[in-house]
Amino acid sequence: MARSRFNAKQVRSWLTAAAPVLAYGALLALGALALTWLDYLHIARTFPGEVQIFLVAAGFLGLGVWAGARMFAGRREAAGFDGNPDAQRTLGLSAREMDVLGLIADGLSNKEIAARLSVSPNTVKTHVARVLEKLEVSRRTAALARARELGLLP
Repeated sequence: MARSRFNAKQVRSWLTAAAPVLAYGALLALGALALTWLDYLHIARTFPGEVQIFLVAAGFLGLGVWAGARMFAGRREAAGFDGNPDAQRTLGLSAREMDVLGLIADGLSNKEIAARLSVSPNTVKTHVARVLEKLEVSRRTAALARARELGLLP
């Protein structure tokens, strides 16, 4: 068992000796606080318009930072989304067709998808046609709805 360095009698004597110093420090802190408050009141009375403009500007700055952080935080995808591999196998969707389906979901045109995947637009048309055929739909929007229904897209 470890022995403490100080016993209770030593601690009491230290506190007794330190009490005036602690009281004096607390009194000085209260005085500094009072002087700061009086200085603030003087500034607030001397420059009321500037103080008000500063407070409004600070409020708008805080609001802008908060709104910007919310707007530009980025899209967060659900953690652990696997794209329902069972449905992919059942429908016979290849990895490239899943890529095309994801890019359709991002709202890209056939030319944009072709540029993103480094293939020709005709290849993209073929992939889109096969995706529509395998999902048993006739439009891209219906394909997206069906893919979300099957859990292929988040």
